[in-house]
Amino acid sequence: MPRPSPIVLVLVGIASVQLGAGVAKSLFDDVSPTALVWLRLATSSLILVVWVRPRLGGRSRTDLLVLLGFGASLGLMNLAIYQSFARIPLGIAVTIEFIGPLTLAVVGSRRARDLAWVGLAAVGVALLGVERADLDLVGVLWALFAGACWASYILLSGATGRRFAGLDGLAVASVVALLLISPFLLVGDATDGMLDGRILLIGAAVGLLSSVIPYSCELVALRSLRAAVFGILMSLEPAAAALAGILVIGETLTALQWLAVACVIAASIGATRQRETIAEPVPD
Repeated sequence: MPRPSPIVLVLVGIASVQLGAGVAKSLFDDVSPTALVWLRLATSSLILVVWVRPRLGGRSRTDLLVLLGFGASLGLMNLAIYQSFARIPLGIAVTIEFIGPLTLAVVGSRRARDLAWVGLAAVGVALLGVERADLDLVGVLWALFAGACWASYILLSGATGRRFAGLDGLAVASVVALLLISPFLLVGDATDGMLDGRILLIGAAVGLLSSVIPYSCELVALRSLRAAVFGILMSLEPAAAALAGILVIGETLTALQWLAVACVIAASIGATRQRETIAEPVPD
């Protein structure tokens, strides 16, 4: 059976995670972002552990350290971006967050063509970012922190995928992420409304859309896709987030923001056309 294209896997992951983000933000009046992140990770951890039944026996210390780092980046990235979503628009938050993978793409690129696509994506990011001058500073800082975690996630996801067969690494990393953010539930009124039946069901759906599906796709894709190319493909994230904001929670775009969307989509198309940038698959 032929392997799915890593590009298709990344695109499926992008669409799924942003749809899940839109659904999650629609619940912020009823439950805290921290509680939704916890429900999201609890759902994904349970599904992945039961489905995959990961084994850690015989692993080296380096393997385990990579796995712990992957789990930490996963948990903190989710916590940070949800805190940002609660304070600034979905598309703007993801645009600012994108600084992380965009920086990774610039650092990892070795060819002028790659840098040209990164430059076009950067124009789109800048247009989206400067459109709103009244952004909440705390929301912006959370988005920047999420971007740094996202860059770490890209690198550690690829390393985890090469060291652990199937989805074993992702399953264990999800548990690590869940344990890491659990203490944040003790802050303030983070658990208010969390045990409502409707919240639990929708939180489980968010876990599937925003964690199980996209992270599984990305982990497999990063086995044969360079981190720099993956970072360029992620230029679709701000556009996907803005569209999810429109469809799910009614966050509209201005003409300038639509121009920014066009820039990042063009950059992503340009990146995917550079097929020679994709490495040969690494055997499991």
